[in-house]
Amino acid sequence: MSGAFSAIGSFWTYLTYLFDPFCGPAGIFSLFGNGTLVACGDAGWGDEIAFGVKITISVALATLPIGLIIGFLIALAAQSQEKSLRLAAGIYTTIFRGLPELLTLFIVYYGIQMLLQSAGSYVGITGPIEINAFVAGMIALSVVFSSYASEVLLSAFRAIPKGQYEAGDALGIPRSRTMVLIIIPQLVRIALPGMTNLWMILLKDTSYVSIIGLSDILRQTGIAARVSKEAFLFYGIACLLYLVLALISSFGLGFVDRWSRRSEAKR
Repeated sequence: MSGAFSAIGSFWTYLTYLFDPFCGPAGIFSLFGNGTLVACGDAGWGDEIAFGVKITISVALATLPIGLIIGFLIALAAQSQEKSLRLAAGIYTTIFRGLPELLTLFIVYYGIQMLLQSAGSYVGITGPIEINAFVAGMIALSVVFSSYASEVLLSAFRAIPKGQYEAGDALGIPRSRTMVLIIIPQLVRIALPGMTNLWMILLKDTSYVSIIGLSDILRQTGIAARVSKEAFLFYGIACLLYLVLALISSFGLGFVDRWSRRSEAKR
């Protein structure tokens, strides 16, 4: 059994290398970077920069669903008939929209460690407790993203006529199914342009995680710039990589937007 898992692992490693857009056989750095500072392998910084791109994308993709779920719940609370829920939603969005993203990251990264150490002292754990930088970055970016997403979703909720809810009630459909079958599809279509902007902002905000030691694009290119003394080259590469990610996202989200509005185009 261990031999089978080893074979699968080797095959997966080969596939990831084969289709690696940076250091694979047809990768950008492999084709155009040989003999330069961006070559892959020990000769250059291509591998490190490629790893930074993967970290940046991973942080953004891990943050997005968490931020959307929290933002959706905050938007529901903000339009609730319960005054305490509306107040809590207002406080949440005010705090995390008002604080700088970098400060939020520091509070999450160091604050959670302090809480864990305090909790550990009660059970006899005296050593230092460190939180994973990836987890801290994901949490911090999620709460910031959710605070803005909740406002976009709240505006989308308010743009949906109340008659949509009443129609579901008239047909005897439970409110939960009305939300899933009637409201959310319209909500996605209305909120998508605003969410596209927030995704672009999230991609850029991932650069903050370099401050707490996570090896994203900015940190990897920064290390390469300091070691090689070629700051303009490597920071220029970082600019290009962020722009490429933004362009790919723009095309992808544009396709999703057109797909979501396909029924309008037919009318």
